[in-house]
Amino acid sequence: MSASPVGGAAVDDAAPDAPARRPLAPWIALAVAIVMTGLFVVLVDATPDEGGATTDSPLLGRPAPEAVGTLLDGRRFDLSQRKGSWVVLNFFRADCAPCIQEHPDLVEFVADQDQLGRDGAEFYSVVVNDTRADVEEFFAERGGDWPIVFEHDQIDVAFGVALVPETWIVDPNGIVRVRIISRVTNEDLNVTMQQLREATG
Repeated sequence: MSASPVGGAAVDDAAPDAPARRPLAPWIALAVAIVMTGLFVVLVDATPDEGGATTDSPLLGRPAPEAVGTLLDGRRFDLSQRKGSWVVLNFFRADCAPCIQEHPDLVEFVADQDQLGRDGAEFYSVVVNDTRADVEEFFAERGGDWPIVFEHDQIDVAFGVALVPETWIVDPNGIVRVRIISRVTNEDLNVTMQQLREATG
């Protein structure tokens, strides 16, 4: 309070306090930090989908790209010559953990397809950036009696494979029908094949 020069009355020369504004920046920063922390935890805890995850590709519904190579036993592989049969291509590398995990399912899947005779799908492993010694050791330890495309002119690039394992299904007309990223299971592969046969039968 201060003395007024007029009439000697005491007056309050300070205006009433206005409501204090709380800065928003710290709250926004906190919210962003919480969201980022949550995302980090989800990514760290994430494990490959055991059933595999189908995903889109410009190749779906189109003729399969050229895929020529040499099998581990020295025979020639040419995908265009496999028309008339369902073809499953599984891209893998011997030191890939999900590839190791899904291998027993692939052994079962191939056995199931073999039992179907001519209606069964042909299965091929396509090696991506690996050595002959490592691939041979992989199959010697884990089994698997099917053709392995070892030498090839970047079949993985033609199909747009970024990470292994990745599995593709090509129909008897040479048309790409399914792309599965990550680990697959015998059950899901068999169900997918049955659905494809029924849809195109």
